[in-house]
Amino acid sequence: MESSRFVGKSSGMVRRRHVVLVLLVSGLFFSGLWLRSVAWEQTTHLRFQRDIANGFYWGSQTIKEGMRLSPGAKPDSWRTFARGYLGLYERVEEEAYENNYYLDYPPLRLLTMSIWARDVRAKFPGIEDGTPDYVEPLLAVNLFCEILTAAGIFLLVRLGLRRASGATDSGLLHRLPPSERGTICGLAAATVVWLEPSLILDAHAWPQWDVWILPFFIFAALAALRRRWFWCGCLLALGSMLKGQLLFVTPFFFFWPMWQKRWGRLGRVLAGFVGTFALVVSPWLLRNLMSWMIVAAIVLVIAAVCWRRGWRSASVTAFGLGGVAAFFVAGFGDGSFSWLKIGFLYGSERYPYLFISSCYNLPSVLSDWGWELKEPFVSGHLGSFGLSLNLQWTLRLIYLVGLALCARGTARHWRNRDPRVLIAIAAPWLIMFALLAQMHERYLLWGAVLSAVALGVSVRLSLLHFLFSAMSAAMIVQVLLMDKKLGPTLHTIDLLSRARPIASWLLLAAVAIYFREVLSTRTPSFRPRRKPFVSKPEPALPLGSVAEKA
Repeated sequence: MESSRFVGKSSGMVRRRHVVLVLLVSGLFFSGLWLRSVAWEQTTHLRFQRDIANGFYWGSQTIKEGMRLSPGAKPDSWRTFARGYLGLYERVEEEAYENNYYLDYPPLRLLTMSIWARDVRAKFPGIEDGTPDYVEPLLAVNLFCEILTAAGIFLLVRLGLRRASGATDSGLLHRLPPSERGTICGLAAATVVWLEPSLILDAHAWPQWDVWILPFFIFAALAALRRRWFWCGCLLALGSMLKGQLLFVTPFFFFWPMWQKRWGRLGRVLAGFVGTFALVVSPWLLRNLMSWMIVAAIVLVIAAVCWRRGWRSASVTAFGLGGVAAFFVAGFGDGSFSWLKIGFLYGSERYPYLFISSCYNLPSVLSDWGWELKEPFVSGHLGSFGLSLNLQWTLRLIYLVGLALCARGTARHWRNRDPRVLIAIAAPWLIMFALLAQMHERYLLWGAVLSAVALGVSVRLSLLHFLFSAMSAAMIVQVLLMDKKLGPTLHTIDLLSRARPIASWLLLAAVAIYFREVLSTRTPSFRPRRKPFVSKPEPALPLGSVAEKA
């Protein structure tokens, strides 16, 4: 009877805790929605309209190109839209003066902007250029990606801590029950991401589209941790088609299995990446039926050979090598690579400066010392050949070494069941912003969001997350204020400008501390829960012995 009462009381407590948790999460979720609504409504006078106008302009150019290529077709038909989308890159390349294309959208971002522009023109006939007020579809895409990002952070932290099996460097985290530590820390990290000020400013006050690639990176990391390397490569390729900056950290997932000496995993992630990349750009690579037939025949032959030999990953191998074949057929045939020149390569050379706007990083410090982006850093002669390495490529090589070390730390921490694997996964974005030149001020956003995983590792590293978040928000606010230069904000602009050198050194020091945890070989501690000390009472003497002595 008593045991049944105890079970009933325990189940009732669990239900009450679940109800409280659901109410708390719901309240935080709707609070985040309210903050985003307020950010959009209250920043009308600060909004960076040029990015919205630029997206609408190039989306409209897709529609106009379709009408030019199909003069007799309906201008609002999807067939006309598709022809314009596939033909815009080549027209921009042909009409460019001195390789200045102005368009720097990868294929899927151009597709997204083109669909949005088509929707705007359908709802508001007659609008051709300018800045449309109907931005809600893009804000909805931002919101969807933010929800996915918070959910992905929750899953990532929970997985990392569950595998750690009680390992922790924080006495505060140790107070949580081991069975619930992953869930509680995951919810805390997801909450911090959902209410991240720089994320809200970037996606709903600027607004920009930087959040689009965060879910792809996070779920690619989850796929890698779950040994779904093929899907990891697929997600990275799709994300890079939205914003090419994801390619900066993509080699991290190639170095990771290399340090583990798991060549099969490396092959699967490469197959997923190359195959998906080729599939997205196949309309430009394979422009006639013969090209498609050649690639299809190659894929079928490779698949047949793999299946005949009993390879378990025959379809993955055929998919990856089919992507390689598509690039070769396009190179030797009439395939177009204008999407590559405009959507990826042009963006890396469009701004030939050490940093853009206001950035807190190493290139900003070097610029204050008088360095320039293309200035030779190392030069020499090898026989009759002159060799020169400028500052831009020097920083890129240093970053590549740091990326390889992050992958090494990830492989080691995952093998050791160390929760600092979460730190190693987030570190590439922080190192990218700290070291690489030509960074926009918004790019710290990615590192600030992902560094929230530190809430599952230690309090000290969690404080660094809030520092990164504050710096990212400050840089975004400064650019928004500088764009308008309103009278009451001039003092704030001057203050933020004066703080840039000190803030740059502060960020470099914080990233160095973060990177130190990536390289650390210290074994995580398994701390047993402390039991309260209870003094043992002295045993009472038996009455019989006392009587005998008397």
